Amino acid sequence: MSDLIVLDFDGVGTADEVLNKLRGMQKEHLIDLEDACIVTRNAEGKLHVKQSVNLVGLSATGGMTTGMLLGTLAGLLVLNPLAGMIVGGLAGAGMGAISGSFADYGINDEFIKNLGETIPKNTSALFVLVKSSTPDKVLPEIEPFKPRVIKTSLSNEQEAKLKAALSGSGELKTS
Repeated sequence: MSDLIVLDFDGVGTADEVLNKLRGMQKEHLIDLEDACIVTRNAEGKLHVKQSVNLVGLSATGGMTTGMLLGTLAGLLVLNPLAGMIVGGLAGAGMGAISGSFADYGINDEFIKNLGETIPKNTSALFVLVKSSTPDKVLPEIEPFKPRVIKTSLSNEQEAKLKAALSGSGELKTS
């Protein structure tokens, strides 16, 4: 089961920096992110949400590939596989984009918007869904960004340990 962790940072670009650092650590197999999202609030108070997974594009690509394959096979039946591939690819991409726009993967969009409304101006928040991690290696890397824990799905004890580790007032001890 994945754990949701929402961190708040000073500065509108800080959450982006931390997510890039986490993605680098993911390549080193120190953390396994299922989903991530960044919410920023500019000086005027306008909220911006950036999803890390573009479901419309991802679904359109998958639909196009499937449509091209099926279109080519159907085109073989009428002795025109090229036309079948083109028509099938276009139809598949369209259907994939439509299905992707209705899909909700990972962190609930409504939850992101509602919690994002609570962050102050000129700050950013990072929403991460973590499958697994090596906390003693990950937390020291993000501690310099001075994150504040807004919300988690962790137990109260785990959340307290996380807050202590990120504030520099204690070490994260796993039992």
